[in-house]
Amino acid sequence: MDIEKQRLSIEAARLYYQSDLGQQEIALKLGVSRPTVSRLLQHAKDQGYVKISIVDPSEDLDILARELKQRYRLDTVQLCYSPQNDYEEIKKHISKQAAEYIHDIAQDGDIIGVTWGTTMHAVALQLESKPLRGVEVVQLKGGVSHSQVNTYAAEIVNLVAGAFHTQARYLPLPVVFDNVQVKQMVEQDRHIARIIELGRQANIAVFTVGTVKEDALLFRLGYFTQEEQQLLSRSGAGDICSRFFDAAGKICSQEINGRTVGIDLGELRKKEKSILVAGGQRKIEAIQAALAGRYANILITDQYTAQALLR
Repeated sequence: MDIEKQRLSIEAARLYYQSDLGQQEIALKLGVSRPTVSRLLQHAKDQGYVKISIVDPSEDLDILARELKQRYRLDTVQLCYSPQNDYEEIKKHISKQAAEYIHDIAQDGDIIGVTWGTTMHAVALQLESKPLRGVEVVQLKGGVSHSQVNTYAAEIVNLVAGAFHTQARYLPLPVVFDNVQVKQMVEQDRHIARIIELGRQANIAVFTVGTVKEDALLFRLGYFTQEEQQLLSRSGAGDICSRFFDAAGKICSQEINGRTVGIDLGELRKKEKSILVAGGQRKIEAIQAALAGRYANILITDQYTAQALLR
């Protein structure tokens, strides 16, 4: 009798947990009553034939966040759960997390500096309205492109400003000039100088990190010669605000950096909240280099990226 009960309880458990059959369907298959199926399933659990484990992603995220915070000496780590280790899927989830975080922390009188790119555009699209007083939103780098590739530069600053019921402050220039003298002359313009200074004064900076891979957005915008692109690919690890750095977080071409318009990377270290929003396997090296350079004190990413950064 006990052997028969064991056989029936294991068979009921297989049908219920592995084949997703309902208790009534199992009763018909086994030729027993529905209450008997319920007792068989309970017996299977009591005897250890069935072991149920519940995975709570939030618990794992909390552990990963603490480890990342300690490893990279960050003030805050916000991790979100992505169901797939896929770049577009990850971008969808981290941008939502970033939009919620920015919405929560923004206060009256903040100066919020933003950059551009597809990740930042995804963040801006999901930022909910929050009426505040005295907030300013400013571009941290030039946003005019030589290419038909969309950087979403103006749209991003406009969306963020709209969410906080304020006016956008644009930096209507190319992000990289061909000539350092021309760039320096343009920066002396009173209006341009005021926008750049507002970026320096921003207490919140929100940015992503670019790669030095062939398909990187900046490489598709026509700013660099073939030789310059090869130099950056060879010696660089990534960019923030279109300023390229190596694996240690140090500027990898002073000449190109001198032609770049916008906030200096050193200024990001001074921000009350310097928020890096980035994730995905293709950006691991760039994120790690950015954290090595201490350019962010807040990281918003996903569990797959977090695990890779800790490895």
